Amino acid sequence: MTADLTNPSPNFNTRSGPPDMVVLHYTGMRTGEEALARMCDPTSQVSAHYMIGEDGRVFRLVDEERRAWHAGKSSWKGQTDLNSASIGIEIVNPGHEFGYRDFSDAQIDAVIGVLDGVRTRWEIPDHRILGHSDIAPSRKQDPGERFPWARLAEHGHGLWVQPDLPPDGVMGPPLGPGDEGLGVFSLQGGLGKLGYGILPGGPYDEETALIVTAFQRHWLPDQIGSELQGKADARLRVTLMALLRQIALLEV
Repeated sequence: MTADLTNPSPNFNTRSGPPDMVVLHYTGMRTGEEALARMCDPTSQVSAHYMIGEDGRVFRLVDEERRAWHAGKSSWKGQTDLNSASIGIEIVNPGHEFGYRDFSDAQIDAVIGVLDGVRTRWEIPDHRILGHSDIAPSRKQDPGERFPWARLAEHGHGLWVQPDLPPDGVMGPPLGPGDEGLGVFSLQGGLGKLGYGILPGGPYDEETALIVTAFQRHWLPDQIGSELQGKADARLRVTLMALLRQIALLEV
C-alpha cells in the first residue's frame, strides 16, 4: 500500500476516545480530483482519513489519531458522535447521482490493505466495519449495493453470512409498509439490536423501510432495485438473525 502524503486535509479536530469503528463511503462526485479538493478545502468542513482512487492509490488526508469529519448526522448502537468513534475511508466512485459503477479490483485490494493496517493499530471488531448508509440510512446510500462486502469478509474484514432458508411458507409473506404485529416488532427489535437507530413498536413505517433498505444495500444487495426493496422477506429476516448470532459468538 502506498500513501500520498502531499494532500493533508485541515478538516479535523480532537477525538473523544480511540476509534473502534470503520465507516466506508463513496465520494459521490464526478471525479476523484474534485473529491480530493473538497476534502482538503477548509471551507467545506468535510474530510476522511483516507481516500482511495480508482487506480488503487491511497491518499492519507487525516492522521488516524485525529477526528475526521465524514460521518455527519448518524448513529449506531446508540452512539451519535461517530466521527470520534470511527476511521473514515472514502472510495472514489461517482455514486448514484453521477453514474454509479462497480468498484475496481485495485480499489478493493487497496481497501483491504488499509484495513489490514488500521486493524493492527486499533481494536475494531468485524461488526463495526460499516457503510455510511448503515449509520445514516435516511440520508445516505454509500458505498451502495455494488460494494463487494463479501470480498472484504473473505479477507477477514467485516461480517458476511449466507444462512440456509426455511421451507417455503414457514415464515410467511414479506413484511412491508403498513404491516403491524409481532413480526414487525421482532424485525424492528432485531435491526435495533444489530445497531440501526430504531426501536421496536408501531407499524412498518417509512423509517423501518429506509433501515431495511440500508440493510439490503449491505447484506442483500441483489434486492436493491427489485420489488423487495424496503420489504423484509424470509431471506432478510433469516440473514438478520444469522448476523446477530455471529456477533453474539464473537463477543463471547
